[in-house]
Amino acid sequence: MQVHFSPSMKSITISTSNGLLDYMKVKVAARHFSYRTLFYSVLALAFLLPFVFITTALVTLENVSKCSTNDCFGRKFSPRFSRLDSTPRDSRRFHSLLLGAVNEGLPDGLKVPESFDELLADVRTNHLDARTSVMKLKAMVDLLEQRAKAAKLQEALYKHFASTGIPKGLHCLALKLTTEYSSNARARQELPSPELVPCLTDNAFLHFVVATDNILAASVVVSSTIRNAGEPWKIVFHVVTDIKTYAAMHAWFALYPLPPAIVEVKGVHQFDWLTKDHVPVLEALETHNNILWYYHGDHFAATDLNDSPRLLAAKLQARSPKYISILNHLRIYLPELFPELKKVIFLDDDVVVQCDLSPLWDIDLEGKVNGAVETCRGDDTWVMSKTLKTYLNFSYPVISQRFDPDKCAWAYGMNIFDLEAWRKTDITDIYHFWLKQNIDSNLTLWRLGTLPPALIAFDGHVHSLDPSWHMLGLGYQPKSNIESVRKSAVIHYNGQAKPWLDIAFPELRPFWTKYVSYSNEFIRHCNILES
Repeated sequence: MQVHFSPSMKSITISTSNGLLDYMKVKVAARHFSYRTLFYSVLALAFLLPFVFITTALVTLENVSKCSTNDCFGRKFSPRFSRLDSTPRDSRRFHSLLLGAVNEGLPDGLKVPESFDELLADVRTNHLDARTSVMKLKAMVDLLEQRAKAAKLQEALYKHFASTGIPKGLHCLALKLTTEYSSNARARQELPSPELVPCLTDNAFLHFVVATDNILAASVVVSSTIRNAGEPWKIVFHVVTDIKTYAAMHAWFALYPLPPAIVEVKGVHQFDWLTKDHVPVLEALETHNNILWYYHGDHFAATDLNDSPRLLAAKLQARSPKYISILNHLRIYLPELFPELKKVIFLDDDVVVQCDLSPLWDIDLEGKVNGAVETCRGDDTWVMSKTLKTYLNFSYPVISQRFDPDKCAWAYGMNIFDLEAWRKTDITDIYHFWLKQNIDSNLTLWRLGTLPPALIAFDGHVHSLDPSWHMLGLGYQPKSNIESVRKSAVIHYNGQAKPWLDIAFPELRPFWTKYVSYSNEFIRHCNILES
Protein backbone atom coordinates (compact mmCIF):
# COMPACT_ATOMS: atom_id res chain seq x y z
CA MET A 1 0.00 0.00 0.00
CA GLN A 2 1.24 3.49 -0.89
CA VAL A 3 0.32 6.84 0.61
CA HIS A 4 0.82 10.00 -1.47
CA PHE A 5 0.54 13.52 -0.19
CA SER A 6 -0.25 16.21 -2.72
CA PRO A 7 2.25 19.12 -2.93
CA SER A 8 -0.38 21.51 -1.60
CA MET A 9 -1.23 19.12 1.25
CA LYS A 10 -4.85 19.64 0.45
CA SER A 11 -5.49 15.93 0.01
CA ILE A 12 -4.12 12.49 0.85
CA THR A 13 -4.33 9.63 -1.67
CA ILE A 14 -4.21 5.96 -0.54
CA SER A 15 -3.63 3.30 -3.20
CA THR A 16 -2.92 -0.46 -3.19
CA SER A 17 0.21 -2.02 -4.56
CA ASN A 18 0.39 -3.73 -7.94
CA GLY A 19 -0.77 -7.31 -8.06
CA LEU A 20 -4.02 -9.05 -7.40
CA LEU A 21 -5.70 -5.92 -6.01
CA ASP A 22 -5.16 -3.66 -8.98
CA TYR A 23 -8.88 -3.25 -9.38
CA MET A 24 -9.11 -1.82 -5.87
CA LYS A 25 -6.38 0.64 -6.73
CA VAL A 26 -8.74 2.71 -8.84
CA LYS A 27 -11.53 2.61 -6.25
CA VAL A 28 -9.38 3.46 -3.28
CA ALA A 29 -7.25 5.97 -5.01
CA ALA A 30 -10.31 7.94 -5.87
CA ARG A 31 -11.13 8.53 -2.16
CA HIS A 32 -10.01 11.95 -0.82
CA PHE A 33 -10.09 13.27 2.71
CA SER A 34 -10.15 16.99 3.24
CA TYR A 35 -8.73 18.70 6.30
CA ARG A 36 -12.21 19.71 7.31
CA THR A 37 -13.46 16.09 7.30
CA LEU A 38 -10.45 14.93 9.26
CA PHE A 39 -10.94 17.70 11.82
CA TYR A 40 -14.58 16.83 12.51
CA SER A 41 -13.74 13.11 12.77
CA VAL A 42 -11.05 13.75 15.39
CA LEU A 43 -13.42 16.08 17.27
CA ALA A 44 -16.17 13.40 17.37
CA LEU A 45 -13.74 10.80 18.67
CA ALA A 46 -12.61 13.19 21.36
CA PHE A 47 -16.17 13.27 22.73
CA LEU A 48 -17.03 9.58 22.27
CA LEU A 49 -13.92 7.86 23.61
CA PRO A 50 -14.21 9.16 27.20
CA PHE A 51 -17.89 8.14 27.33
CA VAL A 52 -17.09 4.61 26.11
CA PHE A 53 -14.26 4.34 28.63
CA ILE A 54 -16.37 5.47 31.57
CA THR A 55 -19.31 3.16 30.63
CA THR A 56 -16.96 0.17 30.29
CA ALA A 57 -15.40 0.91 33.67
CA LEU A 58 -18.79 1.14 35.41
CA VAL A 59 -19.99 -2.16 33.93
CA THR A 60 -16.74 -3.87 34.90
CA LEU A 61 -16.83 -2.58 38.46
CA GLU A 62 -20.55 -3.28 38.99
CA ASN A 63 -21.29 -5.43 42.03
CA VAL A 64 -22.81 -8.51 40.34
CA SER A 65 -24.20 -9.85 43.58
CA LYS A 66 -26.63 -6.94 43.68
CA CYS A 67 -27.97 -7.33 40.14
CA SER A 68 -31.35 -5.80 39.44
CA THR A 69 -31.52 -5.90 35.65
CA ASN A 70 -31.95 -8.79 33.22
CA ASP A 71 -28.60 -8.03 31.54
CA CYS A 72 -26.79 -8.05 34.85
CA PHE A 73 -28.61 -11.22 35.86
CA GLY A 74 -27.44 -12.76 32.59
CA ARG A 75 -23.81 -11.78 33.18
CA LYS A 76 -23.91 -13.32 36.62
CA PHE A 77 -24.90 -16.71 35.22
CA SER A 78 -22.89 -16.38 32.00
CA PRO A 79 -22.75 -18.10 29.64
CA ARG A 80 -25.92 -20.11 30.23
CA PHE A 81 -28.27 -17.27 31.15
CA SER A 82 -26.64 -14.43 29.26
CA ARG A 83 -29.15 -12.63 27.09
CA LEU A 84 -31.04 -15.76 26.11
CA ASP A 85 -33.06 -13.86 23.55
CA SER A 86 -30.17 -11.95 22.03
CA THR A 87 -29.21 -14.46 19.33
CA PRO A 88 -30.78 -17.40 17.54
CA ARG A 89 -28.12 -19.61 19.09
CA ASP A 90 -29.16 -18.64 22.63
CA SER A 91 -32.82 -19.14 21.74
CA ARG A 92 -32.09 -22.64 20.45
CA ARG A 93 -30.14 -23.43 23.63
CA PHE A 94 -33.02 -22.27 25.81
CA HIS A 95 -35.51 -24.21 23.68
CA SER A 96 -33.36 -27.32 24.12
CA LEU A 97 -33.44 -26.86 27.89
CA LEU A 98 -37.24 -26.60 27.85
CA LEU A 99 -37.61 -29.73 25.69
CA GLY A 100 -35.29 -31.59 28.04
CA ALA A 101 -37.47 -30.59 31.01
CA VAL A 102 -40.60 -31.84 29.23
CA ASN A 103 -39.11 -35.26 28.49
CA GLU A 104 -37.36 -35.68 31.84
CA GLY A 105 -39.05 -36.52 35.10
CA LEU A 106 -38.72 -34.29 38.13
CA PRO A 107 -36.04 -35.39 40.59
CA ASP A 108 -37.14 -36.64 44.00
CA GLY A 109 -37.12 -34.14 46.81
CA LEU A 110 -37.13 -31.13 44.51
CA LYS A 111 -38.36 -28.06 46.36
CA VAL A 112 -41.05 -26.43 44.24
CA PRO A 113 -41.20 -22.62 44.37
CA GLU A 114 -44.60 -21.07 44.97
CA SER A 115 -44.07 -18.04 42.72
CA PHE A 116 -41.75 -16.66 40.06
CA ASP A 117 -40.16 -14.26 42.58
CA GLU A 118 -39.38 -17.22 44.82
CA LEU A 119 -37.82 -19.01 41.85
CA LEU A 120 -35.57 -16.02 41.07
CA ALA A 121 -34.53 -15.75 44.71
CA ASP A 122 -33.69 -19.47 44.77
CA VAL A 123 -31.60 -19.18 41.59
CA ARG A 124 -29.77 -16.10 42.91
CA THR A 125 -29.09 -17.48 46.38
CA ASN A 126 -28.07 -21.04 45.46
CA HIS A 127 -26.34 -20.17 42.15
CA LEU A 128 -28.37 -22.76 40.28
CA ASP A 129 -27.40 -23.68 36.76
CA ALA A 130 -29.79 -23.29 33.83
CA ARG A 131 -30.94 -26.93 33.76
CA THR A 132 -31.88 -27.01 37.44
CA SER A 133 -33.61 -23.65 37.13
CA VAL A 134 -35.70 -24.85 34.19
CA MET A 135 -36.65 -28.04 36.05
CA LYS A 136 -37.84 -25.95 39.01
CA LEU A 137 -39.79 -23.74 36.62
CA LYS A 138 -41.45 -26.85 35.16
CA ALA A 139 -42.33 -28.14 38.64
CA MET A 140 -43.83 -24.76 39.55
CA VAL A 141 -45.96 -24.66 36.36
CA ASP A 142 -47.16 -28.24 36.92
CA LEU A 143 -48.17 -27.39 40.48
CA LEU A 144 -50.07 -24.29 39.40
CA GLU A 145 -51.85 -26.24 36.64
CA GLN A 146 -52.97 -28.87 39.14
CA ARG A 147 -54.29 -26.20 41.47
CA ALA A 148 -56.10 -24.46 38.62
CA LYS A 149 -57.73 -27.73 37.56
CA ALA A 150 -58.75 -28.46 41.14
CA ALA A 151 -60.28 -24.99 41.40
CA LYS A 152 -62.19 -25.52 38.14
CA LEU A 153 -63.43 -28.86 39.46
CA GLN A 154 -64.56 -27.24 42.68
CA GLU A 155 -66.29 -24.45 40.76
CA ALA A 156 -68.10 -26.96 38.53
CA LEU A 157 -69.24 -28.93 41.58
CA TYR A 158 -70.52 -25.82 43.34
CA LYS A 159 -72.41 -24.78 40.21
CA HIS A 160 -73.83 -28.29 39.89
CA PHE A 161 -75.13 -28.30 43.45
CA ALA A 162 -76.48 -24.76 43.03
CA SER A 163 -78.31 -25.72 39.85
CA THR A 164 -79.86 -28.91 41.25
CA GLY A 165 -80.99 -27.37 44.53
CA ILE A 166 -84.14 -25.36 45.11
CA PRO A 167 -83.48 -21.68 45.89
CA LYS A 168 -84.93 -20.50 49.17
CA GLY A 169 -87.15 -17.97 47.43
CA LEU A 170 -88.77 -20.56 45.15
CA HIS A 171 -89.31 -22.93 48.07
CA CYS A 172 -90.94 -20.10 50.00
CA LEU A 173 -93.16 -19.23 47.02
CA ALA A 174 -94.44 -22.80 46.76
CA LEU A 175 -95.20 -22.97 50.51
CA LYS A 176 -97.05 -19.65 50.62
CA LEU A 177 -99.14 -20.46 47.55
CA THR A 178 -99.99 -23.89 48.97
CA THR A 179 -101.19 -22.19 52.14
CA GLU A 180 -103.21 -19.76 50.03
CA TYR A 181 -104.76 -22.70 48.13
CA SER A 182 -105.99 -24.23 51.38
CA SER A 183 -107.34 -20.99 52.85
CA ASN A 184 -108.56 -18.98 49.86
CA ALA A 185 -111.50 -20.22 47.79
CA ARG A 186 -110.49 -17.99 44.91
CA ALA A 187 -107.13 -19.80 44.70
CA ARG A 188 -109.06 -23.09 44.38
CA GLN A 189 -111.44 -21.99 41.65
CA GLU A 190 -111.75 -24.26 38.65
CA LEU A 191 -109.17 -23.76 35.88
CA PRO A 192 -110.39 -22.92 33.36
CA SER A 193 -113.91 -21.81 34.15
CA PRO A 194 -116.63 -24.35 33.15
CA GLU A 195 -117.74 -22.46 30.05
CA LEU A 196 -114.17 -22.59 28.67
CA VAL A 197 -113.55 -26.29 29.29
CA PRO A 198 -114.56 -27.31 25.72
CA CYS A 199 -111.69 -25.16 24.42
CA LEU A 200 -109.20 -27.57 26.02
CA THR A 201 -109.88 -30.13 23.28
CA ASP A 202 -110.76 -27.77 20.44
CA ASN A 203 -108.20 -28.02 17.63
CA ALA A 204 -109.16 -24.57 16.35
CA PHE A 205 -107.06 -23.21 19.24
CA LEU A 206 -103.25 -23.19 19.51
CA HIS A 207 -102.29 -25.63 22.24
CA PHE A 208 -99.09 -25.29 24.28
CA VAL A 209 -97.79 -27.72 26.92
CA VAL A 210 -95.25 -27.12 29.69
CA ALA A 211 -94.40 -29.70 32.37
CA THR A 212 -92.66 -28.34 35.48
CA ASP A 213 -92.67 -28.08 39.26
CA ASN A 214 -91.16 -24.57 39.13
CA ILE A 215 -93.96 -22.03 39.59
CA LEU A 216 -91.92 -18.94 38.74
CA ALA A 217 -90.47 -20.56 35.61
CA ALA A 218 -93.91 -21.70 34.47
CA SER A 219 -95.28 -18.17 34.91
CA VAL A 220 -92.52 -16.77 32.66
CA VAL A 221 -93.10 -19.36 29.93
CA VAL A 222 -96.86 -18.78 29.91
CA SER A 223 -96.79 -14.98 30.20
CA SER A 224 -94.04 -14.50 27.60
CA THR A 225 -95.93 -16.70 25.12
CA ILE A 226 -99.22 -14.86 25.62
CA ARG A 227 -97.76 -11.34 25.69
CA ASN A 228 -95.96 -11.88 22.38
CA ALA A 229 -98.80 -13.71 20.62
CA GLY A 230 -100.48 -12.13 17.63
CA GLU A 231 -103.85 -13.59 18.64
CA PRO A 232 -103.66 -14.40 22.37
CA TRP A 233 -107.37 -15.35 22.51
CA LYS A 234 -106.50 -18.45 20.46
CA ILE A 235 -103.95 -19.75 22.97
CA VAL A 236 -104.64 -22.64 25.35
CA PHE A 237 -101.89 -23.50 27.82
CA HIS A 238 -101.74 -26.92 29.48
CA VAL A 239 -99.52 -26.71 32.57
CA VAL A 240 -98.67 -30.16 33.97
CA THR A 241 -96.99 -30.52 37.37
CA ASP A 242 -96.43 -33.13 40.09
CA ILE A 243 -98.63 -33.81 43.08
CA LYS A 244 -96.54 -31.86 45.61
CA THR A 245 -96.62 -28.66 43.53
CA TYR A 246 -100.15 -28.95 42.17
CA ALA A 247 -101.87 -26.82 44.82
CA ALA A 248 -99.32 -24.00 44.59
CA MET A 249 -99.28 -24.03 40.76
CA HIS A 250 -103.09 -24.01 40.63
CA ALA A 251 -103.24 -21.14 43.12
CA TRP A 252 -100.83 -19.01 41.11
CA PHE A 253 -102.74 -19.22 37.82
CA ALA A 254 -106.11 -18.95 39.58
CA LEU A 255 -105.08 -15.77 41.38
CA TYR A 256 -103.25 -14.28 38.39
CA PRO A 257 -105.05 -15.35 35.18
CA LEU A 258 -103.82 -14.19 31.78
CA PRO A 259 -106.94 -13.42 29.71
CA PRO A 260 -107.90 -13.72 26.96
CA ALA A 261 -105.71 -16.84 26.87
CA ILE A 262 -106.88 -20.04 28.59
CA VAL A 263 -104.69 -21.79 31.16
CA GLU A 264 -105.27 -25.30 32.49
CA VAL A 265 -103.29 -26.74 35.43
CA LYS A 266 -103.21 -30.51 35.89
CA GLY A 267 -101.24 -32.80 38.17
CA VAL A 268 -99.63 -36.02 37.01
CA HIS A 269 -101.76 -37.83 39.58
CA GLN A 270 -104.88 -36.73 37.67
CA PHE A 271 -103.95 -38.86 34.64
CA ASP A 272 -105.30 -42.25 35.68
CA TRP A 273 -103.40 -44.29 33.10
CA LEU A 274 -99.98 -42.73 33.88
CA THR A 275 -99.01 -45.14 36.64
CA LYS A 276 -96.05 -47.40 37.31
CA ASP A 277 -98.24 -50.41 36.57
CA HIS A 278 -98.86 -49.24 33.02
CA VAL A 279 -95.33 -47.89 32.51
CA PRO A 280 -93.03 -50.23 34.48
CA VAL A 281 -89.87 -48.59 33.14
CA LEU A 282 -90.73 -45.50 35.19
CA GLU A 283 -90.70 -47.55 38.38
CA ALA A 284 -87.32 -48.98 37.39
CA LEU A 285 -85.96 -45.47 36.96
CA GLU A 286 -86.93 -44.61 40.53
CA THR A 287 -85.97 -47.86 42.29
CA HIS A 288 -82.93 -49.31 40.48
CA ASN A 289 -79.94 -49.15 42.87
CA ASN A 290 -77.41 -48.13 40.22
CA ILE A 291 -79.70 -45.37 39.02
CA LEU A 292 -80.25 -44.10 42.54
CA TRP A 293 -76.49 -44.03 43.15
CA TYR A 294 -75.79 -42.38 39.79
CA TYR A 295 -78.24 -39.53 40.32
CA HIS A 296 -78.15 -39.20 44.13
CA GLY A 297 -74.71 -40.60 45.01
CA ASP A 298 -71.30 -38.99 45.47
CA HIS A 299 -70.93 -36.83 42.37
CA PHE A 300 -67.42 -35.76 43.38
CA ALA A 301 -66.13 -39.34 43.22
CA ALA A 302 -67.00 -39.68 39.55
CA THR A 303 -65.28 -36.48 38.42
CA ASP A 304 -62.09 -36.45 36.34
CA LEU A 305 -59.53 -33.65 36.65
CA ASN A 306 -58.41 -34.26 33.08
CA ASP A 307 -61.80 -33.22 31.67
CA SER A 308 -62.23 -29.71 30.33
CA PRO A 309 -64.43 -27.46 32.50
CA ARG A 310 -67.22 -27.57 29.91
CA LEU A 311 -67.15 -31.36 29.61
CA LEU A 312 -67.07 -31.72 33.37
CA ALA A 313 -70.05 -29.38 33.72
CA ALA A 314 -71.96 -31.40 31.09
CA LYS A 315 -71.21 -34.67 32.90
CA LEU A 316 -72.36 -33.26 36.21
CA GLN A 317 -75.51 -31.80 34.69
CA ALA A 318 -76.34 -35.23 33.25
CA ARG A 319 -76.45 -36.53 36.83
CA SER A 320 -79.14 -34.11 37.90
CA PRO A 321 -81.92 -35.96 39.75
CA LYS A 322 -84.48 -34.26 37.50
CA TYR A 323 -83.66 -36.78 34.78
CA ILE A 324 -85.44 -39.56 36.68
CA SER A 325 -88.48 -37.37 37.31
CA ILE A 326 -91.71 -38.29 35.54
CA LEU A 327 -92.07 -34.64 34.50
CA ASN A 328 -88.89 -34.89 32.46
CA HIS A 329 -90.18 -37.97 30.60
CA LEU A 330 -93.71 -36.64 30.24
CA ARG A 331 -93.33 -35.36 26.68
CA ILE A 332 -93.01 -38.91 25.34
CA TYR A 333 -96.65 -39.48 26.44
CA LEU A 334 -98.22 -36.46 24.73
CA PRO A 335 -100.49 -38.50 22.42
CA GLU A 336 -101.96 -40.27 25.47
CA LEU A 337 -102.11 -37.16 27.64
CA PHE A 338 -104.11 -35.24 25.04
CA PRO A 339 -105.93 -37.84 22.94
CA GLU A 340 -108.26 -35.30 21.27
CA LEU A 341 -105.55 -32.92 20.12
CA LYS A 342 -103.91 -33.02 16.69
CA LYS A 343 -100.90 -30.76 17.19
CA VAL A 344 -99.16 -29.17 20.21
CA ILE A 345 -96.06 -27.13 20.97
CA PHE A 346 -94.10 -28.44 23.95
CA LEU A 347 -91.98 -25.88 25.81
CA ASP A 348 -89.36 -26.49 28.49
CA ASP A 349 -89.65 -24.44 31.67
CA ASP A 350 -86.29 -22.69 31.07
CA VAL A 351 -87.31 -20.91 27.87
CA VAL A 352 -88.60 -17.43 27.08
CA VAL A 353 -90.88 -16.83 24.09
CA GLN A 354 -90.08 -13.54 22.35
CA CYS A 355 -92.36 -13.51 19.32
CA ASP A 356 -95.60 -14.91 17.94
CA LEU A 357 -95.33 -18.70 17.55
CA SER A 358 -98.58 -19.18 15.63
CA PRO A 359 -96.73 -19.49 12.26
CA LEU A 360 -95.34 -22.80 13.51
CA TRP A 361 -98.81 -24.33 13.05
CA ASP A 362 -98.62 -23.49 9.34
CA ILE A 363 -95.31 -25.30 8.79
CA ASP A 364 -95.67 -28.48 6.75
CA LEU A 365 -93.86 -31.19 8.73
CA GLU A 366 -94.00 -33.42 5.62
CA GLY A 367 -95.46 -36.35 7.52
CA LYS A 368 -92.86 -36.15 10.30
CA VAL A 369 -93.80 -36.18 13.97
CA ASN A 370 -91.35 -33.79 15.60
CA GLY A 371 -90.47 -30.29 14.38
CA ALA A 372 -87.17 -29.34 16.03
CA VAL A 373 -84.05 -27.25 15.53
CA GLU A 374 -80.93 -29.26 14.69
CA THR A 375 -77.83 -28.72 16.82
CA CYS A 376 -74.93 -29.73 14.57
CA ARG A 377 -74.48 -26.39 12.81
CA GLY A 378 -74.17 -22.85 14.16
CA ASP A 379 -71.87 -20.11 15.41
CA ASP A 380 -71.72 -21.50 18.96
CA THR A 381 -69.27 -24.39 18.55
CA TRP A 382 -70.09 -25.77 22.01
CA VAL A 383 -73.89 -25.85 21.87
CA MET A 384 -74.38 -26.22 18.10
CA SER A 385 -71.90 -29.00 17.36
CA LYS A 386 -73.87 -32.03 18.51
CA THR A 387 -74.19 -35.29 16.58
CA LEU A 388 -75.39 -38.70 17.74
CA LYS A 389 -71.89 -39.62 18.90
CA THR A 390 -72.09 -36.71 21.36
CA TYR A 391 -74.84 -38.53 23.27
CA LEU A 392 -74.62 -42.25 22.47
CA ASN A 393 -71.85 -44.71 23.29
CA PHE A 394 -70.80 -46.08 19.91
CA SER A 395 -68.35 -48.54 21.46
CA TYR A 396 -71.37 -50.81 21.91
CA PRO A 397 -72.31 -52.80 18.80
CA VAL A 398 -76.00 -52.44 19.67
CA ILE A 399 -75.52 -48.70 19.03
CA SER A 400 -72.84 -48.64 16.32
CA GLN A 401 -74.60 -51.19 14.10
CA ARG A 402 -77.88 -49.26 14.04
CA PHE A 403 -77.03 -45.56 13.99
CA ASP A 404 -74.79 -43.12 12.15
CA PRO A 405 -72.44 -41.40 14.66
CA ASP A 406 -72.21 -38.27 12.48
CA LYS A 407 -75.94 -37.81 12.08
CA CYS A 408 -77.13 -34.39 13.26
CA ALA A 409 -78.76 -34.21 16.68
CA TRP A 410 -81.70 -31.97 17.50
CA ALA A 411 -82.91 -30.11 20.58
CA TYR A 412 -85.67 -30.41 23.12
CA GLY A 413 -87.03 -27.17 24.55
CA MET A 414 -89.30 -25.93 21.77
CA ASN A 415 -90.84 -28.67 19.65
CA ILE A 416 -93.99 -28.82 17.59
CA PHE A 417 -95.48 -32.34 17.61
CA ASP A 418 -97.94 -33.73 15.10
CA LEU A 419 -99.87 -36.03 17.45
CA GLU A 420 -101.92 -37.56 14.64
CA ALA A 421 -98.77 -38.72 12.87
CA TRP A 422 -97.26 -39.81 16.20
CA ARG A 423 -100.19 -42.14 16.97
CA LYS A 424 -99.45 -44.03 13.77
CA THR A 425 -95.92 -44.90 14.94
CA ASP A 426 -94.34 -46.95 17.75
CA ILE A 427 -92.14 -44.08 19.00
CA THR A 428 -93.22 -44.42 22.64
CA ASP A 429 -92.60 -48.19 22.67
CA ILE A 430 -89.14 -47.68 21.15
CA TYR A 431 -88.40 -45.10 23.83
CA HIS A 432 -89.36 -47.56 26.58
CA PHE A 433 -87.31 -50.35 24.96
CA TRP A 434 -84.13 -48.28 24.88
CA LEU A 435 -84.63 -46.98 28.41
CA LYS A 436 -84.71 -50.59 29.58
CA GLN A 437 -81.66 -51.45 27.46
CA ASN A 438 -79.69 -48.66 29.11
CA ILE A 439 -80.81 -49.73 32.60
CA ASP A 440 -79.79 -53.32 31.86
CA SER A 441 -76.42 -52.03 30.57
CA ASN A 442 -75.79 -50.21 33.86
CA LEU A 443 -76.39 -46.79 32.25
CA THR A 444 -73.47 -47.19 29.83
CA LEU A 445 -75.30 -46.74 26.50
CA TRP A 446 -75.63 -43.04 27.34
CA ARG A 447 -75.30 -40.80 30.38
CA LEU A 448 -76.62 -37.47 29.20
CA GLY A 449 -80.20 -37.12 30.40
CA THR A 450 -83.43 -37.85 28.54
CA LEU A 451 -82.51 -36.61 25.07
CA PRO A 452 -80.50 -39.71 23.97
CA PRO A 453 -83.44 -42.17 24.08
CA ALA A 454 -85.55 -39.55 22.27
CA LEU A 455 -82.88 -39.24 19.56
CA ILE A 456 -83.25 -42.98 19.02
CA ALA A 457 -87.05 -43.13 19.29
CA PHE A 458 -87.65 -40.20 16.92
CA ASP A 459 -85.00 -41.29 14.43
CA GLY A 460 -86.48 -40.72 10.97
CA HIS A 461 -89.43 -38.74 12.37
CA VAL A 462 -87.85 -35.28 12.77
CA HIS A 463 -88.48 -32.25 10.57
CA SER A 464 -85.74 -29.61 10.82
CA LEU A 465 -86.90 -26.10 11.75
CA ASP A 466 -85.10 -22.85 10.97
CA PRO A 467 -82.59 -22.11 13.80
CA SER A 468 -84.13 -18.67 14.35
CA TRP A 469 -87.08 -20.38 16.04
CA HIS A 470 -85.02 -21.72 18.92
CA MET A 471 -81.69 -20.42 20.30
CA LEU A 472 -79.94 -22.64 22.81
CA GLY A 473 -77.05 -22.40 25.26
CA LEU A 474 -77.93 -19.37 27.38
CA GLY A 475 -77.29 -21.41 30.52
CA TYR A 476 -73.91 -22.74 29.43
CA GLN A 477 -71.83 -19.65 28.76
CA PRO A 478 -72.16 -15.85 28.80
CA LYS A 479 -70.71 -15.41 25.31
CA SER A 480 -74.01 -15.78 23.47
CA ASN A 481 -74.42 -13.19 20.74
CA ILE A 482 -76.77 -10.60 22.26
CA GLU A 483 -78.13 -9.51 18.89
CA SER A 484 -78.98 -13.13 18.03
CA VAL A 485 -80.64 -13.50 21.43
CA ARG A 486 -82.85 -10.50 20.71
CA LYS A 487 -83.88 -11.80 17.28
CA SER A 488 -84.63 -15.41 18.26
CA ALA A 489 -88.25 -16.51 18.64
CA VAL A 490 -87.50 -18.70 21.65
CA ILE A 491 -84.37 -18.45 23.82
CA HIS A 492 -83.41 -21.46 25.90
CA TYR A 493 -81.42 -21.31 29.15
CA ASN A 494 -80.37 -24.94 28.88
CA GLY A 495 -77.35 -25.55 31.09
CA GLN A 496 -76.59 -24.96 34.74
CA ALA A 497 -76.96 -21.17 34.86
CA LYS A 498 -80.75 -21.00 35.00
CA PRO A 499 -82.08 -17.43 35.04
CA TRP A 500 -83.79 -17.85 38.43
CA LEU A 501 -80.50 -18.86 40.10
CA ASP A 502 -77.78 -16.65 41.57
CA ILE A 503 -75.28 -18.24 39.15
CA ALA A 504 -77.19 -16.92 36.11
CA PHE A 505 -75.19 -14.81 33.68
CA PRO A 506 -75.99 -11.11 34.38
CA GLU A 507 -75.97 -10.08 30.72
CA LEU A 508 -78.48 -12.80 29.74
CA ARG A 509 -80.75 -12.80 32.79
CA PRO A 510 -82.72 -9.62 31.89
CA PHE A 511 -84.33 -11.38 28.92
CA TRP A 512 -86.03 -13.62 31.50
CA THR A 513 -86.62 -11.21 34.40
CA LYS A 514 -88.62 -8.80 32.22
CA TYR A 515 -91.51 -11.28 32.45
CA VAL A 516 -91.41 -11.59 36.26
CA SER A 517 -93.68 -9.34 38.29
CA TYR A 518 -91.36 -8.43 41.16
CA SER A 519 -94.08 -6.24 42.68
CA ASN A 520 -96.25 -9.31 43.26
CA GLU A 521 -96.98 -9.76 46.98
CA PHE A 522 -95.90 -13.41 47.11
CA ILE A 523 -92.68 -12.71 45.22
CA ARG A 524 -91.88 -9.76 47.49
CA HIS A 525 -92.61 -11.69 50.67
CA CYS A 526 -90.30 -14.48 49.53
CA ASN A 527 -87.52 -11.96 48.83
CA ILE A 528 -87.16 -12.97 45.18
CA LEU A 529 -85.13 -10.14 43.70
CA GLU A 530 -84.49 -9.03 40.14
CA SER A 531 -80.72 -9.05 40.57
